[in-house]
Amino acid sequence: MGAQDPGWLLLCATLLVTLVVPARCVTRGDLVPFGPASGDQRLQSGSDQTHQLALDKPVLFYDGTFDSIYINTNGFVATAQPTAESTYLGSALPKFGMIAALQGDLDTSDGVGKVFFRQDSSPAILQQTADYINRAFPEDEKVEPTHVVVVTWVDVATPEPPSRGDGVDKKRNTFQLVIASLEAASYAIMLYERDGVQFYSTPVGGHSVAMQAGFNKGLVQHFFHSSQGPEYRITSDEATVKALAENTNAGVQGEVTTLPAKRPQEPTPETERAHYDGGQQIDHSLNFQTNYHSESHRVVVVDDGEINVDVFQYNAETCAVGRSNCGPFAECRDYTGGYCCHCTPGFYGNGKQCVAEGKHQRINGKVHGKVYVGNSPSPVEFTNNDLHSYVVVNDGRSYVAISDIPDSLGPSLQPLSALGGVIGWAFALEQPGFKNGFSIVGGEFTRKAEVTFQPGNEKLTIMQEFKGIDEHDHLVVSTTLDGRVPEVPHGATVQLDKYSEIYQYSNNLITSSSTRDYVVSVPEGTTQTRTYQWRQTISFQSCQHAETSRDMKPTQMLNVDQVFVMYDPVNQLIRYAMSNKVADVNGGEPEENPCFTGRHGCDTNAVCRPAQGVQFTCECAVGFDGDGRTCYDVDECRTIANICDQNAICNNQPGTFRCECHEGYQFASDGHACVEVSRPVNHCDEGSHVCDIPERAQCSYTGGSAYICSCLPGFIGDGKVCQAVAECQPGSCHPDAVCYNTQGSFTCQCRPGYYGDGFQCTAERTKTQCEAHRDSLLGSTEFGPRGPRPVGHFVPACTDSGAYTPVQCHGSTGHCWCVDHRGQELPGTRSGPGHRPSCIDHDGPQPPVSPFPRPDVHPLPSGTHLLFSQNGRIEHIPLEGYDMKPDQAKTVLHLPGKLIVGVAYDCVEKMVYWTEISPSSINKANLQGGETIPVIVSGVTSPEGIAVDHLGRTIFWTDSITDQIEVASMDGSQRRVIINSDLVNPRAIIADPPNGNLYWADWDRDAPKIETSYMDGTNRRVLVKDNLSLPNGLTYEPQSSLLCWADAGTKILECMNPGRGDRRKMTEGIQYPFGMTAYGKNVYYTDWDRLALVAVDTHVGRETSEFLPLKRTKIYGIATAYAQCLAGQNYCAVNNGGCTHLCLATPNGRSCMCPNDAASVGCVEREDRQ
Repeated sequence: MGAQDPGWLLLCATLLVTLVVPARCVTRGDLVPFGPASGDQRLQSGSDQTHQLALDKPVLFYDGTFDSIYINTNGFVATAQPTAESTYLGSALPKFGMIAALQGDLDTSDGVGKVFFRQDSSPAILQQTADYINRAFPEDEKVEPTHVVVVTWVDVATPEPPSRGDGVDKKRNTFQLVIASLEAASYAIMLYERDGVQFYSTPVGGHSVAMQAGFNKGLVQHFFHSSQGPEYRITSDEATVKALAENTNAGVQGEVTTLPAKRPQEPTPETERAHYDGGQQIDHSLNFQTNYHSESHRVVVVDDGEINVDVFQYNAETCAVGRSNCGPFAECRDYTGGYCCHCTPGFYGNGKQCVAEGKHQRINGKVHGKVYVGNSPSPVEFTNNDLHSYVVVNDGRSYVAISDIPDSLGPSLQPLSALGGVIGWAFALEQPGFKNGFSIVGGEFTRKAEVTFQPGNEKLTIMQEFKGIDEHDHLVVSTTLDGRVPEVPHGATVQLDKYSEIYQYSNNLITSSSTRDYVVSVPEGTTQTRTYQWRQTISFQSCQHAETSRDMKPTQMLNVDQVFVMYDPVNQLIRYAMSNKVADVNGGEPEENPCFTGRHGCDTNAVCRPAQGVQFTCECAVGFDGDGRTCYDVDECRTIANICDQNAICNNQPGTFRCECHEGYQFASDGHACVEVSRPVNHCDEGSHVCDIPERAQCSYTGGSAYICSCLPGFIGDGKVCQAVAECQPGSCHPDAVCYNTQGSFTCQCRPGYYGDGFQCTAERTKTQCEAHRDSLLGSTEFGPRGPRPVGHFVPACTDSGAYTPVQCHGSTGHCWCVDHRGQELPGTRSGPGHRPSCIDHDGPQPPVSPFPRPDVHPLPSGTHLLFSQNGRIEHIPLEGYDMKPDQAKTVLHLPGKLIVGVAYDCVEKMVYWTEISPSSINKANLQGGETIPVIVSGVTSPEGIAVDHLGRTIFWTDSITDQIEVASMDGSQRRVIINSDLVNPRAIIADPPNGNLYWADWDRDAPKIETSYMDGTNRRVLVKDNLSLPNGLTYEPQSSLLCWADAGTKILECMNPGRGDRRKMTEGIQYPFGMTAYGKNVYYTDWDRLALVAVDTHVGRETSEFLPLKRTKIYGIATAYAQCLAGQNYCAVNNGGCTHLCLATPNGRSCMCPNDAASVGCVEREDRQ
């Protein structure tokens, strides 16, 4: 498909990046038919299983024709027997050819996952396959495959046990690879089921590694050595794996690629010719081109009623859309397939990054990593070591220095001039017809180099990420070193002779390899010649639309001489210097013109312009002035009027200038004008909102400068204007009552001579339970209800309102005891004559029941503690101030075989509440001792987060399978769903009882968010939705009013005041947080990767301590067990708020609500909200 030259098919098409409209997902029925009913064979269950499949027709792959392929459990098909998975899982490239649909460490031994495969030449399958290919390449000639191989991985999973990092159930992936062959080409069709890619990485060696899709040629054998062949990766990280089922060029959720292949042909002297130089072989027969669909394409949906998939066509962008992607010293040009950026005259680069010709260049960066020296067991660490480089471009001289290199390492780094070699290549002196690295790739590219030293086989990896030109006109680079180098003695010097290195260029990838010698001279006068082998790859993003990109030479020679290396032990600096020229690999006639030899004498900021013979002229670079022999900087800020916007200042820099907007201003979209910054304002706090007065309306801040106006209950309107509702309607009150309108509500009052609450009025006052109990006893005596108490009988005492008094005493014996609101004696509270027990109001909860001993329960000591769950255990660690006391940590509850997730604490009854999923239920236990008490045992599927309202005596929990939030009384009765919409993966939930608010986190990977509502579920709104990934942990600190969360995706812990929206980062670089709680200035979170409890001080924004439990397993929920309840009240704290069933607090009142089974409990719900 695509343009083809007579000898070669083109390489694969890459993923399209930008979608105008999302495609409909592929269901399992949309995949190519598979399974036993389709005649499939099944791969043996297990891990790393392989089956060799002899093919009826061969597959063409790179320069090979393969009559058999190897199907593997790990999501790929190979062209040779795969080596053990340990040799390629992770970052290592396999030594065998591979077509990876979604490769990772997969397993089918659990009996659920399966791998099916077959060959097929039936007309229906061939037509379906042809449709996929032709839709992927609509502008090319139609193809008709003659043979396909269908491989389907169904519900495959990782080998590890089920994880709760992304949900309760084990995640599984389903995807399909179809290899379609013609006489002269083969295609790979990769299809991914809707919601079928549920995990994006697999564990490898204790780390999580993103899965891979793409293909790789494997090891290529040359005459005297072997090297790694070319590869192409569709995925690079978890985000690109996730995008597989979203980005498409196949008209379905998937990818169609032309497999790189060479048509069979007879060997010719040209194809067998190989060139050798400096120990390196260059195989000129492997020169692929790429059929590259760039980021400039969009995908639009074309209506096709005959099939149940979306069909796409390509719609190229133009400079009208993409001009802003070009650099400031570049122009944009339109081409047939899209647009490209080109540097303007006087500048060079790739169009996105352009620098002035002739101007010297500076490169700055940092070095990280660790390097072992010789046989040392301890590495030398690099932590932000400075790297500085200076390049005289017009003669190709480059200088590199790295600081803070200790004596133990410095001498041994001298042979590695390659650390700065890529900088020399980037700005090498160009010979006629050849280009240095920056002219081709610009300033944004990644370079990986692998160095192997002989004879000790020490290996060092150098990773360098070049990040472009910064505001100071300097190229920025980040360097990471990892590995071991042979030791060079202290005081020894190293000499490297000049060398040549051949660079092989293809689209978006440059490679080179060589063998180099160096001489080590020790102070005693002896010398030793050593060797290392060198291999590097440079990856970058090119533009394929321009003709110039197709004219790029496939090979170029980098000639390096005048190599100088030195370690300065006094200043702890390693220095490298060299001269670099890029020229023809075949040598050619030596250039005599001084512009090409570097012996011209032009200023370091000048361009050497060659003329006839050895004639030349020197021309100052852009931004400099002079005769070329001497150049001085032009101060554009002084010489050019109004060069910057009136709201900006101009800073002159060598060869250029920089405009900086004044404080309070920022650049507009044109990059020149400075416009005033619109700072976010909390209009609710500032009082600058347009909502009605607080007595009628509420202003709710939603982030940025946005807010919402809403009328209070009892008022109607748009929030800006609210009018009182005439609440008194016929039937609002009892017929024998009078209705009075109040602001936002109404009251009912029985008429004179009637008794009741206005909703129920009777001619006589209805007796309460206590009054009826009392009067029944008194009425049975001869004295009547108002007479003296009968001797020997207990008569209850009632309050003026008719409730039982908290303390009841026997008038004859003198014993006293505490009772609940039903008049029932609370066990353990009876005292002897003459003593009255201290009883809490019986409208509140009962005091703790005396425990009875159990071997697996340790009563909680006094003081404040942290409670946390580990599988079947709930443990505690005491706090002394804010410090954890690890030596006093103990198990307070042991439930073998259970998986405890969420934990909450009731400070009134000293009860711990928890959620568990094996089986799914909610339970509680008294931490002073006692049996486990079931609370919710049915109707829950995956309860995770749990919260307690200790004032209103209710519990709240989230269910990540039913996607809802529920509330119930503390004993599990009065159960009601309060949130059941727009939830995907709710987990953490927090209650703020004094203020009547709920907060919860939803870690939906597509749209994570943190929300809030009143405790009755009303006034629901989103607090945070931007820059979230996996907000697992959530907590609220009532004294500071801080809502904090820990994100396992962004690795950031953040906090905000929900009323102000002042979001701020507390600490970054956390690993995998799960549960979270707060106490004073500290937040504490559980971490799955560290298997630890971690404390973070919110006042200073940093981690202060860590606790590692004795049991090294994942830690789930965490809660603070306060020594005593924090101060605060809400409307439900007294007499259940006057409600008959559920009382749910709001910031300014309460709502009386019925449970889900209202009819069965005789509950009638009115709009009873205050």
